[in-house]
Amino acid sequence: MKKGYIPNQHGAWAMLVIPFLFGMFAAKPVWLHAPLFLGWLLAYLFSYAFLQRLRTKKKTIYGKPMLIYGSLLVPIGLLLIVFDPALGRLAPAFIPMLLVNGYYARRNRERAFWNDLAAVVQFSLIVFVAYQVGGGSDWKLAAELFAFSVLYFTGTIFYVKTMIREKHNAKFYAYSVGYHLALLIAGALWFPPALLVPLAVLLVRAVWSPRTKLTVKQSGMLEIAYSVLIACSVLVVYL
Repeated sequence: MKKGYIPNQHGAWAMLVIPFLFGMFAAKPVWLHAPLFLGWLLAYLFSYAFLQRLRTKKKTIYGKPMLIYGSLLVPIGLLLIVFDPALGRLAPAFIPMLLVNGYYARRNRERAFWNDLAAVVQFSLIVFVAYQVGGGSDWKLAAELFAFSVLYFTGTIFYVKTMIREKHNAKFYAYSVGYHLALLIAGALWFPPALLVPLAVLLVRAVWSPRTKLTVKQSGMLEIAYSVLIACSVLVVYL
C-alpha cells in the first residue's frame, strides 16, 4: 500500500514546498492558499501514481491511488477556479512538462537529466499560481522567483547525481562544479547581492561533498538544511 500511495522521491518534497512559499509570500498569504496547497499536494500524488503506472504497467498497485487522489483533486480544483477563475488559464502550463515526464516514465528512464529538468520546471511553475492566488501584481518579481527556483533545483540535479549515481564520474563532477560556479556568477548579475552567500555555500557543497564519505542518508539530511537555507534567504531578501 505504501508503495502505491506514498512517493519515494524524497527530493521532490522540497520542490513541492519551496516554490509554493516563494509565490505565496511574494504576494500575501490568503485563506485560498490552504486549498491551493492541498490541491498541489494531491496533484503531485496523483501524477506520481500515474507516472509509476506508465512505467511499471502495474495497475493493481497504482490504479487505486490514481482514483483516490484524482477524485479528491477534481472538487478542490473546481473550488479554486470558482474563487479565482484566472487559475484556469495557468493550469495548462503544467501539461507540457507532465508529457515529458510521461515520455521518460514510459521508457523507464526516470533518472534521465532532461526528465529531472522537466520536473524542476513543473514544480517551479507553482510560483506563478501561488502568486496569483495571493493577489500579486508584480509579475516581474514572480518571474524572478520562478527563475531562481529553476536555477537552484537544477543545481540539485547535478549535485545529487555526483553523490549517488555519478559519484565516481569525474566528468559529471566537473559539470556540477561548473554549473554551480555559473550559478554564482548569474546570481551576481541578476539577483540581489545578499543571495551570493547561500549560492557560495552551494558551490562549496558541490566541490566538497562528493569528495567525502558522506552516506546517502547523511547527504539527504544535509540537503534539507541547504534547502532551508535557500528558502529562508530568498524570503528574507525579497520579502
